[in-house]
Amino acid sequence: MKPIRQKDIDELYSAIVRLEGVDECRRFFRDLLTETEINELAARWKAARMLSRGVPYTTIARETGMSSRTIARVHKWLTQGKGGYALMLRRVEILKEGM
Repeated sequence: MKPIRQKDIDELYSAIVRLEGVDECRRFFRDLLTETEINELAARWKAARMLSRGVPYTTIARETGMSSRTIARVHKWLTQGKGGYALMLRRVEILKEGM
């Protein structure tokens, strides 16, 4: 595959932030991604949430089917990444508290 320009990646991000609600998100991502890719993203997000609560790797692996290597990668991004996981974890908690 030919490398994708940053401009094209940013245009994808711009499209994503314009989605309104879960239904639109579900429809867009289903057209954009395969079911396997959606499941992989959902498993990584679940692993990040579980890691943030201190759940052991073995439990995460059992519940998600992810390898310990992938869980370790998610943990690294959670603790040493760009802060995206932490940002969304905070926002999700704020939403839960507001309900």
